[in-house]
Amino acid sequence: MLLRRCGTGALHKASRCCYHRSPVSAAPLAARPAIWHKAQGPVQRYYSVEQSAKGREDVLHAFKQSLSFPPATCTLAQLANDGSEWIDKQVTLYGYLGARRIANKGLAFAELRDMSLRSVVQVVSTSTKDADSISLPHRLLQDLAQHTPIVVQGTVKGRQAPKAGGATKDVDQLSGKSTIITNLEIKLENIVPLNTFPQDLIVMEDTVFGPEQRHLQIKHDKRIRDALHFRSKAARLIRDHLADEHGFEEFETPLLFKSTPEGAREFLVPTRSAGLAYALPQSPQQYKQILMASGIPRYMQIARCFRDEDLRADRQPEFTQVDLEMAFATGEDVMRVVENTVRALWDKVLDIDDLPLPFPRLTYDEAMSRYGSDKPDIRLGSEITRIDYMLPVDLISKIGPHSNPMVDVMKLSIAEDPNATRKFVSSFMDSPEALPFIQNPDGQPGVFVVDSRKPLQGLQVFGFEAAEQVEEMLGLEDGDLVVLQARNNAPFAGGSTPMGNLRLALHKAAVKHGMMAAPADFAFTWITDFPLFSPTNDSDPGQGGSAGISSTHHPFTAPKLSEDVDLLMTDPLKVKADHYDLVLNGVELGGGSRRIHNAEMQTLVLRDVLGMSDSRLKDFDHLIEVLRSGCPPHAGMALGFDRLVAVMLGRESVRDVIAFPKSGRGEDLLVKSPTRMTEEQLKTYHLRMEN
Repeated sequence: MLLRRCGTGALHKASRCCYHRSPVSAAPLAARPAIWHKAQGPVQRYYSVEQSAKGREDVLHAFKQSLSFPPATCTLAQLANDGSEWIDKQVTLYGYLGARRIANKGLAFAELRDMSLRSVVQVVSTSTKDADSISLPHRLLQDLAQHTPIVVQGTVKGRQAPKAGGATKDVDQLSGKSTIITNLEIKLENIVPLNTFPQDLIVMEDTVFGPEQRHLQIKHDKRIRDALHFRSKAARLIRDHLADEHGFEEFETPLLFKSTPEGAREFLVPTRSAGLAYALPQSPQQYKQILMASGIPRYMQIARCFRDEDLRADRQPEFTQVDLEMAFATGEDVMRVVENTVRALWDKVLDIDDLPLPFPRLTYDEAMSRYGSDKPDIRLGSEITRIDYMLPVDLISKIGPHSNPMVDVMKLSIAEDPNATRKFVSSFMDSPEALPFIQNPDGQPGVFVVDSRKPLQGLQVFGFEAAEQVEEMLGLEDGDLVVLQARNNAPFAGGSTPMGNLRLALHKAAVKHGMMAAPADFAFTWITDFPLFSPTNDSDPGQGGSAGISSTHHPFTAPKLSEDVDLLMTDPLKVKADHYDLVLNGVELGGGSRRIHNAEMQTLVLRDVLGMSDSRLKDFDHLIEVLRSGCPPHAGMALGFDRLVAVMLGRESVRDVIAFPKSGRGEDLLVKSPTRMTEEQLKTYHLRMEN
């Protein structure tokens, strides 16, 4: 669809004419320069034009009138539920003026939308047809702009509801699906406008508002409003469930924290004291551990967190997480609470009451070897299997640059017709999505289509013996796609392998081309036994130690078993963490761990294993002192609330479920943040700009 941007910044079909619409004038944009001008964002409206004394008086008078308005006697929802009880009673209703129909000078109909834009009732106004004696309410009903916030006073009357649909019906309207009250109407007696709706702002069914007009996106896009209502309901249920069923208490932790090397980059908040700054918390991690040492047995919080990271579809610089911690507890205790809470959430909010408990588990190594990811979407099948032991040596030498590689294989059932599968593969390999796999330093993937009309079913490059073994192992049929990929013979590291990424990319492309159905169920998995430490790299700040390793998650995670403790000083990269991630449909919902609760052990990890300097170690003096005061064993978890809601609603990005999300560049386009600091601000905070 070809779209054009009008002066409001909104997008419309190019065939639509975005002219100023008012009873007085229909002049185009160029003819009304005082009000209209083209802009990439919202226009500067009336308030930007210097007003005359008379204009200022009108503004003050209109505002004073809006200060006092009658209280509502009921809501449209109450009318819909108890309609017959309100007939012939006078009511006062709040809402927005909707579509109108002017039958003649003496008869007009209009929709009244309630405050939440969820319900609609018809308002009927009658008056004499004599233009000189038309009542003010009747005139206002005809003249006020649609979407104006109003108070309507009138008498409830019964009306003949349509035969189909009964007293109410659900219909799609401009502002989304609404419940229309069809068996009642309001006979207008008075109407009080509470504000104006600008005539230069055009709202039509095909209007697309940009992020710089987020308020209009929310108001006129039901999907956004529904997501926000859903989010609110989910948050309320989580709070109530954790408190009522598991004895958690909610405590707010400070947002002005201090900079500590936990792993991610931080946002700093300078103070007026030269050289001193707060840091916004990456998570409430240290404060909740302090609470465990303070005699608080079970803590929870729906917490705001901040990380100065590269932004992706599933990340925001500020985000919300469901944070919890339990004293005298292990990771198993936390996992049971989280499973129970998630099942209650699915039951009460999604009306899905059959989530099987406990959730299945995979170790990190199992997830990486079978799915090529530490957050696998297990619904997709197509498990990865290592087969280098059964392949001819000459084949292995051709599929990668490594002298002794591991070789993985997977099968995807694309189509029954081998030609259809070949066409799909050709299209995919020619697409930009295939470029990372073609340029894989471990070698390009080997792709084969099973075809019974060809020797060894199209697997002749495998050799007779290996082809038979692969066919039996994978259960191959005509049209199946077989993929080989070499990788370095080394332990798994990071969050995914090229084969795992290719698995996801091929499934996504197959769904896009109609070769596969998109899975619609929910599949939870716990991932456990992560490495406690990982090699440092340039893109990850880690904890700033000198040992060449960093904590895979954060430096407060405990080793899992006693034998892992024994490896700390001899081979730390082999140590398994008592850490657990909850994964749903290929999305990491959150993670948690059992914490180090002993001050000496925490100091040993920071100083002797990670190699932190004494000056760095001082950043954690407060935590060490807290642990030294008899802190009990404790464990906890944080669920990414934005991601959780997005997955529950089937949304691709967390931006779709946040009221005021940041853009891909970390900007709030509505309020225009971040803003450049002024010289005065820089001076106040003892800062200066370089270059």
